[in-house]
Amino acid sequence: MSENDGFAQEFYWAMRNAVTGRLGRDAKRIKENKKRGGSKPFDKGRDPNSVGDTLGSLIKDFKWTTELGQAEVFANWSQIVGEATAAKTTPESLLDGELTVRCASTAWATQLKLMQTTILSELQTQFPELEIETLKLLGPAGPNFKRGLRSVPGRGPRDTWG
Repeated sequence: MSENDGFAQEFYWAMRNAVTGRLGRDAKRIKENKKRGGSKPFDKGRDPNSVGDTLGSLIKDFKWTTELGQAEVFANWSQIVGEATAAKTTPESLLDGELTVRCASTAWATQLKLMQTTILSELQTQFPELEIETLKLLGPAGPNFKRGLRSVPGRGPRDTWG
């Protein structure tokens, strides 16, 4: 677009504004673009940002701090409870300050109940932003007969067992 075309557009929009008393949508857009000014490659403020700064602001903007803290608890579970205990337990979820932990057996669930205050204090010192208040300890999950190739609607295993 030549310089004369820009002058012609400006003249047209100025005359239209003078006659009608209002700016059109295109005139408003052109006026806003002129106010902003053109961006030039080596202008001040165009330096690249570091990944750390960008990532930190992205985490704050999307409020991912709790999700990242939860992932850190799950990833460092063996350091929090110890290698032997971590081999038999896995954290499943963290909702409203309650950490749900699945144990390999009911004996391990009982063992973790005895260690509950120690584990909670360790979690609260390492991850205070998560505000973990309680542990929900679950034993192993039993078999579920509701799904499969030969499942049929009805009362379930009581129809065929016993």
